[in-house]
Amino acid sequence: MRLFHHASYRFIQMRRKAYVVSGVVLAIGIGAMGMNVASLGSWQNYGVDFLGGSLIQVRFEAPVSAGELRDALGGAQAPPITQFGSESEFVIRAPLAEDASITEVAESLEAAVAANLPDRGVEVVRTELVGAKVGAELQTKALQAVIFSFILTLMYLAFRFEMRFGLAAVIATAHDILITLGFLALFRVEIALPTVAAILTILGYSLNDTIVVFDRIRENMGAKGARKRDPVDLVNESINETLPRTVLTSGTTLAVLTALLVLGGAVIRDFTIVLILGVVIGTYSSIFVASPALIEIQKRWGVGDGDQKKKERPQPATV
Repeated sequence: MRLFHHASYRFIQMRRKAYVVSGVVLAIGIGAMGMNVASLGSWQNYGVDFLGGSLIQVRFEAPVSAGELRDALGGAQAPPITQFGSESEFVIRAPLAEDASITEVAESLEAAVAANLPDRGVEVVRTELVGAKVGAELQTKALQAVIFSFILTLMYLAFRFEMRFGLAAVIATAHDILITLGFLALFRVEIALPTVAAILTILGYSLNDTIVVFDRIRENMGAKGARKRDPVDLVNESINETLPRTVLTSGTTLAVLTALLVLGGAVIRDFTIVLILGVVIGTYSSIFVASPALIEIQKRWGVGDGDQKKKERPQPATV
């Protein structure tokens, strides 16, 4: 059974309410970033990957789960722990205090594990120091990756569709990234390299959903009699026609991510939370941000070259 078979929602007419919602959420996110700068010294809660610290690999003689090791190191306050290699090997990323050496940090972690997990035979296999300079470079590279993806998006859509479609897609994608970063700042989710990967995944998901809607808009614009129709009605019709696909795709994706959030454990929890946020925000923006942005761009700068040529093309004489 096809969902929303006769859907006729007036999405574009609700765009001003959507602008208010987006503006409030963005303002809250920007405020949270400002508070983080005042309290943390940075606009996000960066982890060891970006701020520098110690990377310690430990091995156990007896089987130990990641949850047991996390509880032994302080539970919710424990540093990030990742299984590495065999089931009994883990990598611990811990911040490095100014007055402590990496050897002292490794020894304190080893002592805590030995005290809380006796008779497990813990051994420190290797210790590495992640310098702050490397972390700063990773921040720069992550920002460059996002900006480069925006440029590629604009170039692709300008070639595949028209420049106005590309501009609208970039506006919607920037909206998604900014809101996601605002949520991360508000709840002080630790930013690590997997988080950056999740943000880039969000960018791709949001873009894919936006392209589906834009493709239907372009098809309807090229239909017979489309030039006589109100662009707002035409865009509304296009969104409603793609609504079943949008809801089903987002719903199934969210179902999988929810199961991953519940069953995946603490190691990938932040990564999964960012993806869930991205799916929800991306679905919202493809309807209430990208499509209205396309309407506004067309009102201010007119139609693209493709539509203009279509208008100027001689029509067959009718008898």
